[in-house]
Amino acid sequence: MSGRGRLALCATAATLMAAGALLPLVNKTSWFLTAVLLVSVQAGVGALARRVPLARTLTVAVQALVALVMLTVVFARDSAIGGVLPGPDAIGEFARLLEAGTDDVGRFAIPAPASEGIRLMLVGGVLAIALAVDAIAVTFRSAAPAGLPLLALYSVAAGLSPGGASWLWFLLAASGYLLLLLSEGRDRLSQWGRVFGGAPRTEGRTTAAGFETAGGSALAPVRTGRRIGVLALGVALVVPAALPALDGGLLNGTGTGGGGGSGGGTISAVNPLVSLQNSLNQPDDREVLRYRTNTDDTKDLYLRIVSLDQFDGAAWKSSERRIEDVPERLPQPQGLSPGVRTTEINSSVSAAGWYAQSYLPLPYPATRVDIGGRWRYEPAGRTLVGDRGQNTRGVRYTAGSLIVQPTPEQLAAAAAPPADLLRDYTKVPGSLPEVVRSTALEVTKDASNDYERAVALQDWFASKGGFTYDTQVRSGSGTAAIARFLRDKEGFCVHFSFSMAAMARTLGIPARVAVGFTPGSAKPDGTMSVGLRDAHAWPELYFEGVGWTRFEPTPTRGSVPEYTREETPSGSASNPAQAQPSTSDAPSAAPSVTDSCPPQMRRQGECGGPAQQGGAGPTDTGFPLGPVLLVTLGVALVVLLVLLPLLWRSRVRAQRLGSGGRTPADAAARTLAGWREITDAAWDFGIAPDESQTPRKAAARMVRLGELEGASADAVHRAAGAVELVLYSPRPAVSGSLAEEAQLVRAGLRASAGRGARLRAVLAPRSAVRVVWAVSGRWAAMTNRWAGSRWTFESRARWAVALRRRPSRQRG
Repeated sequence: MSGRGRLALCATAATLMAAGALLPLVNKTSWFLTAVLLVSVQAGVGALARRVPLARTLTVAVQALVALVMLTVVFARDSAIGGVLPGPDAIGEFARLLEAGTDDVGRFAIPAPASEGIRLMLVGGVLAIALAVDAIAVTFRSAAPAGLPLLALYSVAAGLSPGGASWLWFLLAASGYLLLLLSEGRDRLSQWGRVFGGAPRTEGRTTAAGFETAGGSALAPVRTGRRIGVLALGVALVVPAALPALDGGLLNGTGTGGGGGSGGGTISAVNPLVSLQNSLNQPDDREVLRYRTNTDDTKDLYLRIVSLDQFDGAAWKSSERRIEDVPERLPQPQGLSPGVRTTEINSSVSAAGWYAQSYLPLPYPATRVDIGGRWRYEPAGRTLVGDRGQNTRGVRYTAGSLIVQPTPEQLAAAAAPPADLLRDYTKVPGSLPEVVRSTALEVTKDASNDYERAVALQDWFASKGGFTYDTQVRSGSGTAAIARFLRDKEGFCVHFSFSMAAMARTLGIPARVAVGFTPGSAKPDGTMSVGLRDAHAWPELYFEGVGWTRFEPTPTRGSVPEYTREETPSGSASNPAQAQPSTSDAPSAAPSVTDSCPPQMRRQGECGGPAQQGGAGPTDTGFPLGPVLLVTLGVALVVLLVLLPLLWRSRVRAQRLGSGGRTPADAAARTLAGWREITDAAWDFGIAPDESQTPRKAAARMVRLGELEGASADAVHRAAGAVELVLYSPRPAVSGSLAEEAQLVRAGLRASAGRGARLRAVLAPRSAVRVVWAVSGRWAAMTNRWAGSRWTFESRARWAVALRRRPSRQRG
């Protein structure tokens, strides 16, 4: 195989190895087989185009055209011209599939179902990356920059996989890139001719006797590539450990950009839409958190993760804010006055081992948090965020928090909020449709204050407006999505909370959106279990004297706060420091909503109310059997790959030193095999064989470099003498196997070598490179036989011309 052909093969292999990181994203792997086939055909087309040869740009264009035709045949055959050629209808079908795939990505959690749209995105993406790698590394002969598209492919998989892609996939992708670099290096060296490094390996008598050199040109790229590989892998593994990590989780929380000092750093925005909808649509409600609290009234104990306070017209997101060290006791909640009744409670929380995201779920408003690890505090949102890769995986912590119990009278009599807060939290984009404001004015036309307007909006969404709760609706938080939601009246908590917050802002009420979990389900042991389907979003509206106040506009989810009900027991204010857990307020029987819960959701226990609170909630049973077996198989495969040189060396040693036939030829063969075993044993301990020397000189060199003494040195000289008799005597009198001499030599080499050299001789023997030589030789022989037997285009043309010129035997 030519150097460029070998490089093309390595480029294809590197792409597919990097694409393996995408396999965990989908629950079926059939798309990968399709990608392997299409990438192979695309690479073959490139090889043929370069052999013609075509111009470089034309080669890439031909490959791209063939890739488009193949995608058309696989995904849009019914819309193609003649079932093959991509026409306008086929392009339209591609657009439809890509749009459907984008919706599926937003709807389903990982691993997602292999819908046609997702398959097109995966196969088409791998095909595009393969084309880029082949063009850069093979067509334009620059393998190093080809790592950029490979890195992009792996980064997509790592960014989408929960908790990041497995290190096994990283190792596989990195190995593919290093293989590409090694192939290019070998190809470049071959263009300079043979690199001198000792006597060349030759075909003939000495080769048969086992005198192969270790210093030839074949080893130079291997040694250089090995050093480059170790350095590259070391940098790739060490550098990320010193940088802030981006841990994915339920809400795709990002890490902080700040350091670990006493202050500074910022917290960046998150977009919870996709992850929240994925969580609600999970077929299995895996346990995320479990907590125990000292209050029996848990209906208002929402676990808040982050607040979204910025609405730019495209999405609701968190503002970029400063973070600081976590204080022993968190500051007094903004806007909360001593005249409002509060109860301070304590909760102990334990996160599941698989749940990893950067924001810490906390009751609101938290007063203190006791947790280990690298956590920082963001004052405006009263949230804790992990620093330098810290996440919630398996953490345990305790938190104190307040149950705020304002009366309707206190909320109705709230004074005007501070000017800066009013300015920041009532901003709406200019692109917000007028229907949002006009609808808000229509719904609240009978209200006389902001509290009554907020309750009117809540009740309109929850029960009076004819809205339907549906988690399958296309997600979206922009202005167009809000207008569509108000028109179609179908959506889930994201639509309800974002729309109510936007409408409240148009009425001059400060509003933001909180994302987290509803209280969860009670367990027989007294704990509360929070699952994926408890993920939720709700609006928070600000009232001076009370602070940020929760409302619940989503029907069938969570619980409507007591202070928004028509009959609300009023209570006197209490000092937070002296308050005790309230026992007078029983959990709500049901939220003030209509029976709009679909039967399917009612059967799944997703309609809220006491059935959900008291039911046997989900528990985290650990890793499913499938992933455990997959990881076990992967680890076993890695261990097997590491032990392959050891296993091969043991097998070859047993064959060389075993008993053979009884004829003189068999005895001579056993003698030569024993000598090869001795030279390979010395090679394993760092003494490379030199086929330019006679057996006697090779033995003296082995004794000198290996510092052999006594029986070991004598065994080397006896073996060399036996080999000389076989090679040079007209009628050699051979003794047969050199098994005893080989064992003595190996024992002597081990005794004189250090611990590291002994360990390497066993686990990574240098003589194992003979396997590579053997495979390379057989491949070269096979390709030479194929090249010699095929007819070239010119020979076929000459044969056809000769037939036409040959006189006919028929006479007229």
